[in-house]
Amino acid sequence: MNFRLALCLLCALAAPLPAALPLRDGEVFTFKVSWAVLPGAGEIKVSVNTDTTGPQPRLRVLTTTRTRGFARALLPFDAKAESFFDPATGRLLALSESSEQRDKKSAHSVTFDYAAAQALYSKPSLAAPPRRLPMPAGEPFDLITCLIQTRAWELKPGEKRDALVLFDDDFYELTIHAARTEEVRTGFGTFQTLVLEPRMDKTPPKGMFKKGGSVRVWISQDERRLPVRFEVEFKIGTGVATLTGYEAPPSGKIAAAKPSPATVAPPSDAKNPRP
Repeated sequence: MNFRLALCLLCALAAPLPAALPLRDGEVFTFKVSWAVLPGAGEIKVSVNTDTTGPQPRLRVLTTTRTRGFARALLPFDAKAESFFDPATGRLLALSESSEQRDKKSAHSVTFDYAAAQALYSKPSLAAPPRRLPMPAGEPFDLITCLIQTRAWELKPGEKRDALVLFDDDFYELTIHAARTEEVRTGFGTFQTLVLEPRMDKTPPKGMFKKGGSVRVWISQDERRLPVRFEVEFKIGTGVATLTGYEAPPSGKIAAAKPSPATVAPPSDAKNPRP
C-alpha cells in the first residue's frame, strides 16, 4: 500500500435504493487530500451533470484526482473516473477509470448487464475481448458514489446496511456501519456528523480489508447531508480527504433529508454558506 493507492481509493470512494440516487445535476464537491505528513498532498473533485450524448439521458459523475505541491514533485499522479447512472432507476450503467503516474498509465471500463447478472470488463491495453464478471446480488456502485449516496439513508448509530461496490475488476460485498456521531471542524465549517464505516461482514476480507485497512466517511446531519470527510487508513499511514468546497444543484433538485438542529452552520464568509 502506498500514497498512489491511497489516492486511488479516495478517488474511487461512490444494497442502494434503486430510485433514490442522492446525487443531483449541478452538484460539485471539492476535497483536499492529506497523506501522512503531507497536509496538501492532492485534490479530489466530484462533479455531477446530465449527459445527453447517448440515446437516453444519463447522470454523469466525474471524479478527478491529482497530487499537488511537494507531493506532486515526489509523485506526479492524475486520475479520472466517470460513472453513468440511469436517472430513473438509480442504476449504475457504465464506468471508466484511468490514471497516470510518470510514464505508467492504466485504464479500464465496465458496463453492466443486469438481465444476465454480469459486468463486462475491458482494458484498452489488452488485445482481448471484454471479460465477463459475475455480479453478486444487489445494485453495484463505485465506492465514492456509494458513500455519498448514504446521505439519503436514515441510519442511526448502531445500525447498518449492505452495499455492493466494484473495485477495478472485483466486487466487494460491504456492510456500511453507522459507528457514532462526531463533531468535525474544517476550513469549510463545523459540522455534526454521522461516522460510517464499510466492513466486510458477509464474506472473507480481501484486498485492503484483508491487510488491515479501513475506510470511514463523515456525513453532515443538516439538510444537505454533505460528505465532510473521507478517510482511508493503512498500516503505513492514513489518507484523508476533507471537504473544502461545495456547489449546490439548482433550487428544487437537492436530495431530501431531515435537518438536524444540532448542526453548526459554516461561517458566513465560507465559499458556500448554508442555504
